[in-house]
Amino acid sequence: MSRFFISLLPPQNIQDYANEIKQYFADKYASRGAQKSPPHITLQPPFEMVDRDISILETSLEEFAHKQPSVPITLSGFAAFPPRVIYINVVKTPSLLKLQSDLMTDVESNLRIVDQVAKARPFTPHLTVAFRDLRKQNFHAAWPEFKERQLHFEFTAENLTLLLHDGKRWNVKSEFPFQ
Repeated sequence: MSRFFISLLPPQNIQDYANEIKQYFADKYASRGAQKSPPHITLQPPFEMVDRDISILETSLEEFAHKQPSVPITLSGFAAFPPRVIYINVVKTPSLLKLQSDLMTDVESNLRIVDQVAKARPFTPHLTVAFRDLRKQNFHAAWPEFKERQLHFEFTAENLTLLLHDGKRWNVKSEFPFQ
């Protein structure tokens, strides 16, 4: 069995910026969990799959992505899931919400991958910089520093990215270009 999740990755310059913020949280607030994956916007939360079915997963994602248009993405400021997570806010746009919803439907119907928690709550696109290992007192120290901080990036997501967990961290396994 292997663990995967499906995401959008920003361009390298934005990943570099996000990684600097992650390093700041590691150094100043002892929150290192977000460093275990490249900066990303999760579309399908982690799931497990038997290794012999990985080619089926990749073929299905390739077919899905090929039917999708590129998606404009706007990152604007910071937000939080108190009292543990701080993230770069991703603006909810109709095209992003549709992509995520269509992907969830596709992987459920074609691959029987269902995340009940994700189905039960609205999709909140985000790019995590401080993770669940951020202690409550450190969250309360860091959040005032970040809640008013300005940030604005725009890019176009051109691929779906499949990430694979190697037992310690998440790594890019495959990318599937949009139409």
